[in-house]
Amino acid sequence: MFQKFAAPLVIVSAASAVFFACSSDSSSSGPAEEPPASSSDKIATNSSSSLRLSSANLSSSSIDVSVSAETSSSDKASDKVGEPAEPAEVYLWHDEFDSIDTTTWTFETGASGWGNNEWQYYTARSENAFAQDGILHIRANKEDYEGAKYTSARMITKGKFSFTYGTVEARIALPVGKGIWPAFWMLGENIDAVSWPACGEIDIIEAVNSENVVYGTNHWQAGGNQADYGNNTRDYYGTSKELDITQFHNYKMVWNEKLIAMYVDDFKYQEIAIENAKDGLEAFHKPQFFILNVAVAGNWPGFEVDDSQFPNEMLVDYIRVSQP
Repeated sequence: MFQKFAAPLVIVSAASAVFFACSSDSSSSGPAEEPPASSSDKIATNSSSSLRLSSANLSSSSIDVSVSAETSSSDKASDKVGEPAEPAEVYLWHDEFDSIDTTTWTFETGASGWGNNEWQYYTARSENAFAQDGILHIRANKEDYEGAKYTSARMITKGKFSFTYGTVEARIALPVGKGIWPAFWMLGENIDAVSWPACGEIDIIEAVNSENVVYGTNHWQAGGNQADYGNNTRDYYGTSKELDITQFHNYKMVWNEKLIAMYVDDFKYQEIAIENAKDGLEAFHKPQFFILNVAVAGNWPGFEVDDSQFPNEMLVDYIRVSQP
């Protein structure tokens, strides 16, 4: 997760350590007239370094954003009408969240700030992550815990499942509230060897505060500097998508040798061309793993938190990956 942009932008800045949170098919709706971005499009330089562990700090050239109003988890969890049937064996990988499968997911724990000065302590407790009625709940709580004032969960598939190229489909309802920051994103499996941002990062979904806006962003390393390119549902090449992000929506990422594109309910909100694997874009031709988390406060949402929102949850019905 990294700070997002209100308009398409590539930023190249001096990189400091760590991680943040993708292609289109011709059958999907969304603006067709705009060209996919490439690493050479709209390059801006920034002298300040950015950090991104869960979502990172962006430079002064980037724009802050916020997330949308609240809906109870019971309302969101009951929204199952029209849900696709259970997946067949055609999926490369899928999780229907009948339980939390620890052969697939690992909990990252602690309160290090995660590169963004976040306030939550990530735990592996059922108070912060649990599966109920086929829905994964990642819950942020207001509580004193190990010196932190908030708790939440961060789940990753690193070392257990990663892939290169495919179509990702997920049915997710996002929390909103001042200071909340949910994300569904990916990092290069080789992060321990090459560090961030050289490993590449794909932010499929991010939202902050009380906007009804979803952000999609790519981060990588170009010429020794950090490069970022992002778009959102509020303004994608002159088009926009009205959303209540607290309700379930179908999110899709298409990732192939040519591009990475992201959709919500078949509305495209991000696309980047990666066919010419230069300027660090080769990072997007290597395996990546999934991350699900809900952060509280930080450099992007800011440090004003509405405590009346807690407990506040991101709900995940399923994640399904098929071959491109």
